[in-house]
Amino acid sequence: MRAEDEKRSGPGDGPVLLAHGSGGRLGRELVESVFATAFDNEVLARMEDAALLDVGGRLAMTIDGHVVSPLFFPGGDIGRLAVTGTVNDLAMSGARPLHIAAGFVIEEGLEQEVLSRIAASMREAAAEAGVDIVAGDTKVVERGAADGLFITTCGIGTVSAGVEISAAAARPGDAVLVSGSLGDHGTTILCQREGMSLESDLESDCAPLNGLVEAMLSASGEEIHCLRDPTRGGLAAVLNEIATASGVAIEIKEEHLPIRSQVRAACELLGLDPLVLANEGKLVAFVDAGAANVVLEAMRAHPRGREAAIIGSVAAAEKPRVYLRTQLGSRRILVMPAGEQLPRIC
Repeated sequence: MRAEDEKRSGPGDGPVLLAHGSGGRLGRELVESVFATAFDNEVLARMEDAALLDVGGRLAMTIDGHVVSPLFFPGGDIGRLAVTGTVNDLAMSGARPLHIAAGFVIEEGLEQEVLSRIAASMREAAAEAGVDIVAGDTKVVERGAADGLFITTCGIGTVSAGVEISAAAARPGDAVLVSGSLGDHGTTILCQREGMSLESDLESDCAPLNGLVEAMLSASGEEIHCLRDPTRGGLAAVLNEIATASGVAIEIKEEHLPIRSQVRAACELLGLDPLVLANEGKLVAFVDAGAANVVLEAMRAHPRGREAAIIGSVAAAEKPRVYLRTQLGSRRILVMPAGEQLPRIC
């Protein structure tokens, strides 16, 4: 991003840029300066993936908009992405997803056959996650106003007693785990857009994670302090968010990061960092060190966590920081991405 763009895009100042949708620093500033200020309340102020509501029992609620381009890609499409993204946001709060509502903004001229394919994909993804799509709305806009199709999904779920998972709950001594390879979704979308072929079977990891989370909670629920899915902004953004919310330092080890060779190759070719590329079927977990191996074993026993790994640890700190310990033994700060390496990713 140009220096003058970043300068004029401070909180509450200047036009909205594509970079504000990145999940990085500018996106955080936009949310805090506009929406958190306008809608200020105790629940929203926690800035979790899903809002936890006390309605006689504990209810989790989340909403997400999906603007991915292209609409179809290896491993998924905008419909599957919409359902699994909402399911995963609920699961990251320790909730059991139950119901989804969906809103469709359809561009005039979109073929009904395309819309039917996407609806069928949503139905299949919902069945896979064990949720129902119970309400919806459609709007049609003029040609050129929506790039085919935009989908917004809202989901609700229930949170069991004793489950206390939050971005602000990471503690010194915690182990940091990931459920599998990083950057698959972002690399797949990029290759589709650019017409690149890696001569491989790489595809988006777009998948519901609620079953994996249930297995983890069954193994050692009380020792799991924080869960996040590293979507926009990738692993780097999520770790920085958690470090800031929890007031801790996080160190991850480069040699332990599960990244496919195809993803590394594409990133080297295009000058991208796999740690800031989006994932749509992976999670990051902060777990008490004493229970880390038990949780890791439960993850690896589940189809969505077979490549799970312990990648780092948490320490006390005067100032929140995320560090990457390189394979050469040096340590560098892993910063929150400011702008957008790849817009319209989810």
